[in-house]
Amino acid sequence: MSDRSYHPTLAQLRAFAAVAEYRHFGYAAAHLGVSQPTLSQGLAALEAGLGVRLIERSTRRVIVTGAGMRLLPMAVKTLECANMFVAAASDEEDQWFEPIRIGLIPTVAPYLLPAMLPALRKRFPGLRLVVIEDQRAGLLEALRAGILDVAVLALQSVAYSGAVEIELYSEDLILIVPQGDPIAGERGLPLSALRDLTLLLLEEGSCLRDHTLDLCRSIGAFPPSGDSRFSSLATIVQCVVGGHGAALVPESVAEIETEGAAVAAARFSSPAPSRTVGLVYRSSSSRSEHYRQLAEALAETRPRASAIQHTVN
Repeated sequence: MSDRSYHPTLAQLRAFAAVAEYRHFGYAAAHLGVSQPTLSQGLAALEAGLGVRLIERSTRRVIVTGAGMRLLPMAVKTLECANMFVAAASDEEDQWFEPIRIGLIPTVAPYLLPAMLPALRKRFPGLRLVVIEDQRAGLLEALRAGILDVAVLALQSVAYSGAVEIELYSEDLILIVPQGDPIAGERGLPLSALRDLTLLLLEEGSCLRDHTLDLCRSIGAFPPSGDSRFSSLATIVQCVVGGHGAALVPESVAEIETEGAAVAAARFSSPAPSRTVGLVYRSSSSRSEHYRQLAEALAETRPRASAIQHTVN
């Protein structure tokens, strides 16, 4: 039976969490930088104080008991809170112990993340990111609710009075058409050319879908019709290859998704349609300086497309 007056030490909880993670006393001790006897004593003291067996030991393997599995998340959470407590007492301008929960829209995430993640690890060694991909509405709702700390999306579509917006980069939208199309390779295409095209659209809730529809309405064109809806730009490009229609895509996206595909690019005359991608966070947040530093780093690692000229093979 456990002693309700018993209070485990952080060292004992670390011993338990490490053994549960590595399932090996030697590896766990090495991870914590302590001797194996010290680790074993800490775990034994924890089990004795709780009156509960947390780990089953044998000569061949280490097993976390049912009680151990139930208590492990609370031990891990306690250790995380202790780390956050230490970070809060230190100079937070130089510390990034607390995770940042970042959301990205699907037309940004796959193209920004490959450069973003290693760059942020190098610049902010203590930073821990929780990454969530979702449509604009879901990200803004999560941001308002405090589920997310920051969101990266197209700023043209943000309507959130309690948020701060920081521009990261702007890029042109270009038209992707099948190879051999009469407008393939054009570099001064009038926006009115959209009237004569069957434009393929992403699913409801996409920033790019809304942007495309707004452009159509601005020139008096009927919005694209039909039942086709797509969840990814990669699928849309393949439909363009098959002659199913054309698509407006961000320049940085076009180079990646059209590589090796039998499609061609056409550019609009100036001023070309474009989108601005930015970082958004709550104005009430106490970590605004962290988020501004994060935005600065993201702006430096933005996806950069080389000039797409004429046919994209």
